[in-house]
Amino acid sequence: MADTAHQKAGAEGVGGGVGVTALLVAAARALETHRPDSLARDGFAEHFVRAAPVSAGWPVRPEQVPGGDADPLWGRFARYFGLRTRVLDDYLLASARTGVRQVVLLGAGLDSRAFRLAWPPDCVVFEVDRPGVLEFKHRVLGALTALPRAARVPVAADLRDDWVASLTGAGFDPAVPSVWLAEGLLFYLPHAAERRLVDQVERLSAAGSALAYEVKLEKDLLHYRDSAIYAATREQIGIDLLALFSLERRPDSAGELSGRGWHTTVHTPFEFTRRHGRGPLPEPHDALEGNRWVFAAKPRA
Repeated sequence: MADTAHQKAGAEGVGGGVGVTALLVAAARALETHRPDSLARDGFAEHFVRAAPVSAGWPVRPEQVPGGDADPLWGRFARYFGLRTRVLDDYLLASARTGVRQVVLLGAGLDSRAFRLAWPPDCVVFEVDRPGVLEFKHRVLGALTALPRAARVPVAADLRDDWVASLTGAGFDPAVPSVWLAEGLLFYLPHAAERRLVDQVERLSAAGSALAYEVKLEKDLLHYRDSAIYAATREQIGIDLLALFSLERRPDSAGELSGRGWHTTVHTPFEFTRRHGRGPLPEPHDALEGNRWVFAAKPRA
């Protein structure tokens, strides 16, 4: 098992500044793409995985996983990421159908939604992430001569710094509705950083805006250190997720948004497993049991 310092360094920069967690999600999306019962398809994902030395040997097709769906990492955990991708894809597109034309992906990672989703012709997708991540993505997609299906605006910024100035400087207009996505991001932020991020999104959101993000319930995360998916992630690819997560007490961001007039709903991933007929279901000592997907809408005036 890799030590904490090594993991944090790895998360900050491998493959030209790309975090290993972003590559893990890309590998899961590649696997989902090639499943016969796929919930989401991302034809770019496997190219990201193969282009980074740290992940070049990871599986990107189900037949490359010896244990299949019984494998805790490339089976159950990857299924979780595939389900999450589908649910959040649906949410973003539903917002676009209501007339929202600004999409902001916070900590965009190796997300290829600007390229693979059927956006309205006047939609703008802002991808906010560190320069190294965006450079790696540009290099891989450029080699594929991939063309975005919406106006794509990369915004090189660290979410711990003044990303708001970078976003507005790139053309984001706070006066018109937007839909925001923080996918798999808040786990890694300290309490104060999460509150600041949610506050900044709230202030930048015009009436009619929407937000989706993922959180964990207030629990001792270390209780799940030896759960099957976290143990398999450490043992198979050397990523200690719990060493990367912030262990500080989590703020009630959904409650704070509700207090500011937003309509919020909180769901378990298992609700969507049942809705779609596939994905992870609860199991004993389950590291996924505390995961919640939050959807918030700022009412139109």
